Parts: sequence; C-alpha cells; structure tokens
Amino acid sequence: MFTGIVEERGHVMALEGSGLTVGCRLVAKDAAVGSSLAVNGVCLTVVERGEDHLGFDVSTETFARSALGALGEGDDVNLERPVTLAARLGGHLVQGHVDGVGEIVEVAPTADGGAEVSIRVPADLLRYIVLKGSIAVDGISLTVAALAADRVSIAVIPHTLAVTTLGRAAPGDAVNLEVDVIAKYVERLMAPMEGKSR
Repeated sequence: MFTGIVEERGHVMALEGSGLTVGCRLVAKDAAVGSSLAVNGVCLTVVERGEDHLGFDVSTETFARSALGALGEGDDVNLERPVTLAARLGGHLVQGHVDGVGEIVEVAPTADGGAEVSIRVPADLLRYIVLKGSIAVDGISLTVAALAADRVSIAVIPHTLAVTTLGRAAPGDAVNLEVDVIAKYVERLMAPMEGKSR
C-alpha cells in the first residue's frame, strides 16, 4: 500500500525484455530484494539491489496494463516505498495496481508557477472519478479540479512539478492511472442491490 507521495525521482538505466533497472539513491537505501516499490504508480518487486539502483522484473500483464513499456533509457520515474502503519497518510490510499492508461492532453502553466494538467481518461474509469476526489497519476496523489466528458483536469502546484515527472509532462504522454479503490469496492458491494427497492 502506498500514499501517492513521491519520495524520489529516479531514472531508467535499462529496460531490456522484462528487466527494468532504475537509478535511485534514497529508496535504494532500505529496499531489500523481495520488497515492493511503486514505480510510476506500479507496484513492482525488487529483484536486484545496488547502492545506486534497483532492478525489477516486469510481467507481460503489467506491460499490457500500464505505460511502463513506453519508458526509455534516461526517462524519469516517480518512486515511493510502501507506507508503514506508523506513517502519516499524506496523500490517499494507493495500491499500485494500475486501472488504466491515460493521455496528457494539455499542460497549461498557471500564474503561481504551477500548471493545469488535462488528462484523457479511459471511458470505463470515469465513473470512479469525482470532483475534488483523489486520483493517482503515475503514482502521484492528486485532486481532481475539473471533470469533462472524457478527461479530468488537475491543478498541480510548483513543488509537485519540481519533484515529480509531471514537471516534464507534455501532450501525448501516456500516464498510469489508479482511481480511488474505495469507489471500486462500493460499486462491487452495491451491484447485488441493483434493481431492488427497500
């Protein structure tokens, strides 16, 4: 379980076949082989650990359901270690299970040095997204500022632009999306009640 608060912006050292190597220092300090780490919002298992890098095996299923396959050598990635029970929940509950891949439509700078980021969302995910609700974009916990027929808009503060991959986002970029897990559970629990009245 994660919170969507990015701890470090790492970089792709290699992506060959199913192997992904990410350059990082902070999160590598205590990331043991076998532990989980969120890489652009995707929960991956550490299979190799070095002083300045971590290695992961990425399954075919994960490549198919996320934007990890679009990464290239040198690309930045958002990194977060799993939350502990003693940690503050600064963002929202993020599982690291990508629900779909969105597309950056527009990045409009704002007067305060931030940006308004518009993201096209797969149609089957829109029902889980609410105005002022939470969404994870490439592992970043963000608040929905506006909703349209096929997209969401996010108001991104300067700090988030500076410490995450959103600072280099451009139209056409693919991003991993994870909707609020609570909405999915509520839908599942309510499904048997459809068509019934009290």
